[in-house]
Amino acid sequence: MGATAVWQGGAVTPRLRLDDEEKAMLAGELGPARQYAMEQIVRVGDFFDAADCVPVSQVHLMADPESLGAAGVEFLERLAALPADQRKVRVPTVTDPRGVDFEAYRELGQSDEMADLERRAVAAFTSLGILMTDTCINYQTVMPPVLGEHLAFGDTGSSIYANSVQGARTNFQGGPSALAAALSGRVPRYGYHLDACRRGRKLFDLRDRPRDLAHWGAVGGIIGRQMESYWDVPVITGVDGTPTSDELKQLGAALASFGSTPLFHMVGVTPEAPDLAAVFDGDPPPPVAIDAAAIAAFVDSYRPADDQLDVVVFSAPQLSLVEMRTLADLLAGRRVHDGVTLLAATSPEIAAACERMGIAATIRDAGGRVLKGVCFYQMYAREIGEARGWRRLMTNSAKLVNIIAGYGYEPLLGSMERCVDSAVAGRILP
Repeated sequence: MGATAVWQGGAVTPRLRLDDEEKAMLAGELGPARQYAMEQIVRVGDFFDAADCVPVSQVHLMADPESLGAAGVEFLERLAALPADQRKVRVPTVTDPRGVDFEAYRELGQSDEMADLERRAVAAFTSLGILMTDTCINYQTVMPPVLGEHLAFGDTGSSIYANSVQGARTNFQGGPSALAAALSGRVPRYGYHLDACRRGRKLFDLRDRPRDLAHWGAVGGIIGRQMESYWDVPVITGVDGTPTSDELKQLGAALASFGSTPLFHMVGVTPEAPDLAAVFDGDPPPPVAIDAAAIAAFVDSYRPADDQLDVVVFSAPQLSLVEMRTLADLLAGRRVHDGVTLLAATSPEIAAACERMGIAATIRDAGGRVLKGVCFYQMYAREIGEARGWRRLMTNSAKLVNIIAGYGYEPLLGSMERCVDSAVAGRILP
C-alpha cells in the first residue's frame, strides 16, 4: 500500500533540523505511516519555529469517535491495514476517554451507530499497538511522568498536571499531532519543551484555602479567565499546606479549560517552583488576590433561576479511587430520586478496583451509574441530553461547567456533598 493510499500528503521541505532517522521517515523509507507522521511534525515545527525535534518517551492520545467522525476512523483503518512493522507505534501510547461505554450506551440514549463507530476505532487503535487505557487521569493510574520527561500528551487536564505537578514537558497535542508522535517517537522542540517558555508570567495569591474539590476548580477557573494567551504561565502563592493529587487535578483541569493554559507553578508545592525567584525572571508582577469571596462569586455565577435538576455528573476529569470512595460513602444507605440520574465516570482500572472493593456496588445500590473509560462531554453529550430530556446538570467539576453549556445544558457547580444531597432530594438544594 502506497503513501497516497493512506493520506493525501505532499512534498515537505523542513526548516527545522532533522537527524538521519527523521529524514528517512520523512522520505518514506520506513513506510507511509511514519512519513505521514514526520510530515505532520515538520509542518507543526516549522509553524512554531522549532529548531529540531525531541524524542518523547510516551504519548497520550485524545481521539474519541465524536471528534474523529467517520472520516477519521476510516483514516485510522487505512493505517491499521499497513504491514505490522510499518504501523506499530514506536513509544508507549495510551488513550484518553472514549465516547461509548458498551455496557451503558443504550440506557444513556446513544445509538448502535455510535457504538459501531467506537468499535471500529478501538480495533484500529489496537492494531496500531496503542494501549486502550481510556482515561484522562493516566497520571494517577498508568505511567505517571517524572521530572524533565518529554511527552506528547493530548488531554488538556493530563497535560497541565504532567507539566505542573510532575515537572514533565509537553505541549497540548491535538489528535493528529499525538498520533504523529506515537508513530515517530518525536515532537517538534518548541513551547513547553523549552526552559524559556516555562517561566512565570502572572502572579496570584491564594488568600483562603478552598474548602472542597469544586472550590479548587473554581480557583482554576478564576485564574484561567485572566490568562491572555497559551504562553501565559500563572504562579500561585499563599497555599496553606500541600494540596492533594485530586485537588491539584481539579485546579489544573479547570485552569486548562478556562485559560487554555498548559502549565502553572505553585510556590513550595510544584517541583520547578521552590520559591518565586526560581520561576520569574527579575521581579515578579504585582499579585492578584483570590479570596473566599472571589471563589463564592465564581460558584454563584452558575446558580440557576430555579431548583429543577435532571442529571448529576461526576466527570471531567474522571474520578480517582479516593473520589469514588468518597462518593460511595455519601450515597451509602440512600437513594437517588427517581427523577434524577447520577453518573460517575472513572477509568477502567479504577472501575475494576471499585468492583473489587464494593465501592461500585454501593453507588449502584443507591441508584447511581458507574461509567467506565468515558468522559461525559466526549460521549455525544448533546445527543444524550436530547434523548433523555436532560437540561439542568449539576457537577463538582469546574471544567465541566465551562464546557457543557455548549452542548445545550444549564450547568450548576457545587461540592460533591451538595451534588449528592440534591440528587437524593430530586432538586437543587442550597
